[in-house]
Amino acid sequence: MEIFSECFKKEHMLSKIDARVKILVSLAMLLMVLSYKGFTLPVLITLTCLFLCINMKIPLKVFLLRFSEPVFIASIILILKLFFSGKELLFSIPIPSSQFSLLTLTGYKDGLMDGLMIASRVIGAVSVVVVIGFSTPFTEFVAGLSWLKVPKGFTEILMFSYRYIFVLLDDAMVIYNAQKNRLGYSSIRRGLGSFGILAGSLILKVFEHSHNITVSMIQRGYDGNMPVLKQRPFKLSEIILSVVFITAMGIIWKI
Repeated sequence: MEIFSECFKKEHMLSKIDARVKILVSLAMLLMVLSYKGFTLPVLITLTCLFLCINMKIPLKVFLLRFSEPVFIASIILILKLFFSGKELLFSIPIPSSQFSLLTLTGYKDGLMDGLMIASRVIGAVSVVVVIGFSTPFTEFVAGLSWLKVPKGFTEILMFSYRYIFVLLDDAMVIYNAQKNRLGYSSIRRGLGSFGILAGSLILKVFEHSHNITVSMIQRGYDGNMPVLKQRPFKLSEIILSVVFITAMGIIWKI
């Protein structure tokens, strides 16, 4: 639960900025990062996001966990591009005791550059998403999406999903601890069986929770409209700073 909690979100430079402003700036940064043909902008945005995460005092464990999967994906892309794409030879290492040229380890310079460019885009885009996730409470984020006219069905499903992630996580921990106390994971074979039972139990609980919440909402007069936070007026200072930041990044993007 600590991994998903918001206990580390204290007062920081982004906490009082309107969620709508942060969403719009994040969308602009994502478009620039994904369309930029080079390394400068993605690296700059990654460093900026890293500074913001340090300012927000994000625990190192949580920070590394959030970046572990995108870094792994970026590394795989880089390796594939280096060895399987390109024409300009960078290095060629024959595998020891190999008599076949097909087993020679060959790297390509243009493949390496393409891989680095794609990897930098991945890390830069993930950095933007991570920062807005750390700095914006979920209710404000959903309210911002509603202001942007995101379909109501999507925002409602998003709210229910977010709510029941934690409910199902608690249920999973109860079942797991009960299995562990009964030596359900004492061997690989028993562990696989216990994990299958845990997964099946969670699926049943998903249907149970969905039925209960549907009945509860109908009994409370749910008519298809989910109330969200009321939006406060925009602050002129936030708009000016956002425009200046986007303009500065746009200039770098055009270079």
